[in-house]
Amino acid sequence: MTQLSEPQQPGATSSTTPSPWPALWAMVIGFFMILVDNTIVSVATPAIIEDLRTDYNSGIWVTSAYLLAYAVPLLVTGRLGDRFGPKNVYLLGLTIFTLASLWCGLTGSIGGLIAARVVQGIGASLLTPQTMAVITRTFPAAKRGSAMALWGATAGVATLVGPILGGVLVDAAGWEWIFFVNIPVGLIGFVLAVRLVPVLETHAHTIDWLGVALSAAGMFLLVFGIQEGERYDWGTITGPISVPLLIALGVVVLGLFVAWQARVRREPLVPLGLFRDRNFSVGNVAIAMVSLAITAMSLPFMFYAQGARGWSPTESALFMTPMAVVLLLLSPVVGKLSDRVHPRLLTLVGFGTAAVAMRWLGSLVDPTTPAWQLLLPMALFGVSNAFLWAPLSATATRNLPMSSAGAGAGVYNTTRQVAAALGSAAVAALIGSRLAANGLQGDASAFQSATGSSGSMPAPVAEAFSRAMSEAFWLPAAAFVVGLVVVLLFERPRHQGTAPATAPAQAAPAA
Repeated sequence: MTQLSEPQQPGATSSTTPSPWPALWAMVIGFFMILVDNTIVSVATPAIIEDLRTDYNSGIWVTSAYLLAYAVPLLVTGRLGDRFGPKNVYLLGLTIFTLASLWCGLTGSIGGLIAARVVQGIGASLLTPQTMAVITRTFPAAKRGSAMALWGATAGVATLVGPILGGVLVDAAGWEWIFFVNIPVGLIGFVLAVRLVPVLETHAHTIDWLGVALSAAGMFLLVFGIQEGERYDWGTITGPISVPLLIALGVVVLGLFVAWQARVRREPLVPLGLFRDRNFSVGNVAIAMVSLAITAMSLPFMFYAQGARGWSPTESALFMTPMAVVLLLLSPVVGKLSDRVHPRLLTLVGFGTAAVAMRWLGSLVDPTTPAWQLLLPMALFGVSNAFLWAPLSATATRNLPMSSAGAGAGVYNTTRQVAAALGSAAVAALIGSRLAANGLQGDASAFQSATGSSGSMPAPVAEAFSRAMSEAFWLPAAAFVVGLVVVLLFERPRHQGTAPATAPAQAAPAA
């Protein structure tokens, strides 16, 4: 059993790389690029739906397929970084992602675009865990908060800047350019990573292929069932296959996956012993709520802005500017606080303000709302993100031993991406349900009227459409309320000093 104590930083690393910051900055470029793709498509989805002549559900699959392909392999790719070196796996993932971006931009069908997005997601899954693993293995625990602040700020800013960049590119050159822009960024990131990222010690690992198959099948069944449920009226798809059956099978298969992980004695995909550390467990649930909520809020807002209000993609995306500005200003401050302040206090601020911001924004989603009023909850949401990304990532991984760095990063990022995929599927189902409840069909006609050449909807349609999008904001608001309750269970990290009453729990071993 490996104790959750903090080992010394490897000597080889410190001798070859006196400061770990250049390597981190080099990897942040690629990390930022793939995270932008999590959200940049949201602003381009109406244009994609119109140009490729498809319906809204297929359009949302462009996002869901990427998130699903991104999430499932993360359980393996964290281990691949341990086995073959974070640098090598990072470069492989960056290469695949960049080439798949070219494919996305060149495709002319919705099926081809979804397929290319799957390959893109696989590249992203290879790349992501290596950034957190390098932080864990090159920064001492007491100074990891500042490094995680950069990592967290990158994730937060990418989530918020993605729609803005997407709007500018869609208006100026077409939706294809949200993918073409990745090519020069990927090349620059590759060169910098080759030069600046150190070669770290590797560890031999075996791969649990049965676990991979179970997790992939369970996640696909669950996400497909949730997202396609409204299309089939939550009933029969074909023959004996029904939406409830697919969702139930997904839950059962994921349950079998967890049971199998408990039985695997050597190299499970998810080392369940990691969850004996309370902060790791709480951090995973909390980041799941953040990721689900952010994914679930961007699509209804963009549909409302471009459909009911008739704003261009750039104009719609600019409403997220206050979030990005506030996040950039607060992230360095919160990053330093996360090394000294109890994580419970910081994350309570984040989840509390996020829940308020979502309900506030949802209440303003109306065809007659003055545009400036929408900026206020967006700015408050920037405060929320600053108090969530860095504190959660730093707290979740701070107590993990170096030998578990790759596994811990893989599990944490898997949780985040699985939640994003579920959020995308859930909001697709919710939007379809709310459109139907408000007298609108959730098919191509509703969204073609939202994004057609006229640039606006008839007033009665715009009112009903806005009401449906407003109701969809209950999903992210509810997720943030759940996160608010969950982070009450955070303990003070060991490097800050632990009260005697909690010492035994903090010293729990990792399998």
